[in-house]
Amino acid sequence: QVQLVESGGGLVQPGGSLRLSCAASGRTFSVYTMAWFRQAPGKEREFVSAITWSSGNTYAADSVKGRFTISRDSAKNTFYLQMNSLRPEDTAVYYCAATWGGIQTRLNAYDYWGQGTQVTVSS
Repeated sequence: QVQLVESGGGLVQPGGSLRLSCAASGRTFSVYTMAWFRQAPGKEREFVSAITWSSGNTYAADSVKGRFTISRDSAKNTFYLQMNSLRPEDTAVYYCAATWGGIQTRLNAYDYWGQGTQVTVSS
């Protein structure tokens, strides 16, 4: 089993920045890809970005490319989502997820999920 705990959400003004963290514990040696998803009110959960644990390869949704950066710290078993130039449409609950597989954008490809952290972008 892998346990994931997100932190770092909050309220930020448009154009501002936040960094989300996801701490992984348990059988982390078997996890290959970590990802961030988000779910806005009344909408389906959507893929944001992903990173492979060993090589650091990344992939991001078009809606966040150039604004959001995913990274990981293997020594701390933690990965991050640096969010810059935030927009009101980025408001959502952000979830981290993990899978033994490679980078995927489908929700059902991920085996483990965190509890979510709220990000609100508003003036």
